[in-house]
Amino acid sequence: MRLIRPLFTVRSGRSVRGRTSPVAAVALGAALVLTATACGPSEDNAGGDSSSSQPGGSDGDDKIRIPDAWKNKLKENGIDLDEWKNGAWKNWNKDDWLREANDFVNPIIKDLWDPERMRDADKNPDRGVDDSDISGDQGVTDPTPKPVAAAAVKTPYHDQVAESGKLFFDSPEGSMVCSATVVKDPAHPGKSNMVWTAGHCVHAGAKGGWYRNMIFVPSYNDSGKSAQELQNAPKEEVAPYGVWWGDWAQTSDQWIEQGGPTGGKGAPYDFAVIHVKPEKGSDGKSLEETVGSALPVDFNAPAVPSIGTMTATGYPAAPPFDGQKLFQCADKPGRLSLTRTDPTMYRVGCTMTGGSSGGGWVAEGQDGKPALVSNTSIGPVTAGWLAGPRLGKEAKGIYSAVSKKFADR
Repeated sequence: MRLIRPLFTVRSGRSVRGRTSPVAAVALGAALVLTATACGPSEDNAGGDSSSSQPGGSDGDDKIRIPDAWKNKLKENGIDLDEWKNGAWKNWNKDDWLREANDFVNPIIKDLWDPERMRDADKNPDRGVDDSDISGDQGVTDPTPKPVAAAAVKTPYHDQVAESGKLFFDSPEGSMVCSATVVKDPAHPGKSNMVWTAGHCVHAGAKGGWYRNMIFVPSYNDSGKSAQELQNAPKEEVAPYGVWWGDWAQTSDQWIEQGGPTGGKGAPYDFAVIHVKPEKGSDGKSLEETVGSALPVDFNAPAVPSIGTMTATGYPAAPPFDGQKLFQCADKPGRLSLTRTDPTMYRVGCTMTGGSSGGGWVAEGQDGKPALVSNTSIGPVTAGWLAGPRLGKEAKGIYSAVSKKFADR
């Protein structure tokens, strides 16, 4: 089985392992992470040689402007500020790869993610694993669901699923992709800047740290153009609702401590929340106001037998898909238990592949309205089904922590 890296959960991917306190939330930093399928490297344009603006603008000298708080974090980790500004962020030395909860550093590099770099991002952080890695005799595991063919979302995507979008970030292997969803912020009703995705789409897990240059693009390729048609598409068409940089992120301690490139252990905690801000300043509108919608998150979803249908959405990037178009799978969920001690996961039939990792799973909430109840985390190498974590107290703790952090801003 495989975890689906930053895109949606499907094939290869990483899994979250271990347990931690309810709010064992980790501040992300630049990131990618776990389940979705990451879309590939585009190193030609990864040098940060374009002018950058940080929360406060640019220095006017085509270098990244790093806030004082982030400067101190870099210094504490022995990283030279001038070297970082001039492209050292592309170095992934294991000894200085920021990984701890408070190591989040993701300064805006204006125009780093141009249409070509987005289109060429095709790496998949997931790694294929055998179905035998899944312990079917532990906890409660229902029969493997029949594959459900992923259906292309009608265009424009914004008219169908305005909350959905695509994540882009840099990793040691190159530029990667995942999927994500705009969710409501309790501290700012109607004005949320919060995005939900998978943990493996932001952090490399036990042997790595936070991914870098993470952005969220709502309704990426809204008109559903082919990769060939996108070659000459302007940025306004590829990213019609702008480019939003992560200025904070948190994932579970379980993922950070035990997540890895293969296997399913820990996947029950493979979720993350990112707080974002616009790349080019703001007209005063939040992400939710800009896209016109945000989903509530249900941390007490009904038991599997009581759920009729769950719909998973994402940008699958591994063959036969190319990561440029949005797809969905709708199926009645079953249960998947990876270990006796961890929560049972949801599982649906779906042919989406890596890149869909992190994409939202939507079902009818307790109030009868659509709500986010999970996200793509893992799937088999054969891409016949997807599994996502059941959101409980750990997930709620992370969600609440990010909301509170920006409550007065």
